[in-house]
Amino acid sequence: MDYIQIIGYFASVVIAVSMTMSSIVKFRWINLGGATLFLTYGLLFRSYPIVILNSFIILVDIFYLTRIYSKKELFTSLEISGYNKYLSCFLDFHRKEIERFFPGFTYKPELNTISYFILRNMAVAGIFLAHKSDDKTIKVGLDYVIPEYRDYKNAKFIYHRIKDRFQALGIEKIVVVPQTYEHIKYLTRIGFEKNTEGLYEKSI
Repeated sequence: MDYIQIIGYFASVVIAVSMTMSSIVKFRWINLGGATLFLTYGLLFRSYPIVILNSFIILVDIFYLTRIYSKKELFTSLEISGYNKYLSCFLDFHRKEIERFFPGFTYKPELNTISYFILRNMAVAGIFLAHKSDDKTIKVGLDYVIPEYRDYKNAKFIYHRIKDRFQALGIEKIVVVPQTYEHIKYLTRIGFEKNTEGLYEKSI
């Protein structure tokens, strides 16, 4: 097996992986990488149908990625009661996905006194549940985004753009108990730092 064949096989694997992505953003980026590899393979192999097809795929991926990152979206939050019926249905519907990122999560409406739906173009994109652990600190119970919207824009909205609402409650700090390695990566990326107790916190 020569290096040209290796590139072809690797490109096939990357394309296959892209098809498993539930996030459209991840799909486009990985698919773009696979198409670029296939384009290289086609050029080295002098197979111009492969070159033409993957050049087209690259252009399509770039077009949609440009639209995704340049599109102006309307984010807003909807404060809800801990006993909201749709909230209960939402948690039940996404239970398996939530369990993946928050193992052992159990919803306690009497505990989650700060509850928001995060709306993206008026569609429910995620949910934020928390409670006051003291007068100046809130502890996050659940910060979940459905797969279709998992691109960090929701996190930026929650932790940067609605912080005024938290500050109005006298909150100065947000604390999160890390659940999984992926969760820790997410928290670090949006500005949380590990404290001496092993929790992740962020000043607002």
